[in-house]
Amino acid sequence: MSNAMKVGIIGCGNISAAYMRMAAFFTEYDVIACADINEDAAAARADEFGLDARSIDALLGSDDIDVIVNLTIPAAHFEVSKRILEAGKHVYSEKPFILTLAEGAALAKIAKDANLRIGSAPDTFLGGSHQQARTLIDAGTVGAITSGTCHVMGAGMESWHPNPDFFFLDGAGPVLDIGPYYVTNLIQLIGPVTRVQAIANTPQTSRTIANGARLGETVPVETPTTIHALLQFASGAVVTLGTSWDVQSHDHGHMELYGETGTIYLPDPNFFAGDVSVGTSEGRTVSPAVAHPFAVVNDGDQANWRGAGLADMCQAIRQDRPHRCSDAIALHAVEVMTSILQAAESGASITLTTTCDRPAPMSADAAQALLA
Repeated sequence: MSNAMKVGIIGCGNISAAYMRMAAFFTEYDVIACADINEDAAAARADEFGLDARSIDALLGSDDIDVIVNLTIPAAHFEVSKRILEAGKHVYSEKPFILTLAEGAALAKIAKDANLRIGSAPDTFLGGSHQQARTLIDAGTVGAITSGTCHVMGAGMESWHPNPDFFFLDGAGPVLDIGPYYVTNLIQLIGPVTRVQAIANTPQTSRTIANGARLGETVPVETPTTIHALLQFASGAVVTLGTSWDVQSHDHGHMELYGETGTIYLPDPNFFAGDVSVGTSEGRTVSPAVAHPFAVVNDGDQANWRGAGLADMCQAIRQDRPHRCSDAIALHAVEVMTSILQAAESGASITLTTTCDRPAPMSADAAQALLA
């Protein structure tokens, strides 16, 4: 579309390819340039996707860029996003967009003073299945949600990622790396969290890379890799969240929410689609799939609509309305996750200081309006 926002990307690692590939589906933005501290990486991505490779300073100073997507490692998110805002650009960051409340407040002030937007992944909660679950909950299909369980468990990233170091440093681990998908989806489904408790451990002090050029190399583990948490919500619901990179096999469901009259079973919040089912005293049935654009298979055998949150933010800027993947929701999710880690370390129950409103639902019509 003629008024599509022009987007640049800083950070050309693994995840950048997904953003660049999926951009073709959306009308609200065009990715035109990329940059990386490793200029060879930027050049390779630019060649692969027909973009303009620029230095980071050149991208920040580019007059033809409206929004910059921050795909650097979590420890660099704050400084890079700060530079983007100070350069007069809107910023959309991979998760977690900051690691402390002070960093979030600092970015929010810069953005407010400059009339700029901050957006943050994850946007998978906008997927058709998770929006279907929200419709069921909001309609009272299983009564008020009173409790739930969530499990994100695996053996770790070193088996497939060629450079898994940052996954095991402060700012990552299963809570801050995969947890955002689960916590953000819980927020959009049942609202903000008020209190958390947790217990954690770190069974392995190093990990061995199992693929790529660094095969056999070990990386240190500096953050807990198994964390079990209890989340109390403002609604009164209490949810158990189990996260671990020390599990070889398990049979837990990804997310189950228990209501007064039944249960809603959700697919993996790390993805946009999957079966949603409802269980009652009479049995469990798969809820009929709804016609939603963000449930359609579009990337190999997956429904992969990464970039939906960015597209919604660009449209929201144009329409002067709130965007769904907002910094307020992302900040609250970060406080939930960092409080889980703090509670695990201290043994204390942590009362949260932030809150947020649930984002607006992403209806099928609203999703279609973002697409070519």
